[in-house]
Amino acid sequence: MRYLAHWRMQMAARLLSDGAAKVASVARDVGYDSEAAFSRAFKKIAGISPATWRRRPTGSNKH
Repeated sequence: MRYLAHWRMQMAARLLSDGAAKVASVARDVGYDSEAAFSRAFKKIAGISPATWRRRPTGSNKH
């Protein structure tokens, strides 16, 4: 389960870094029905919210 969660968040991080997709769309793309649940899970793994991740300079994304 842990591996799957990290893999999903790595995919989400890439989609968010592209900047084109909305957070709700990324959440659905990686298997979450709820944007709020996705945001909580992303923050738990990445340490920051999806919106904050998106605003970071591309070179500093660690996933």
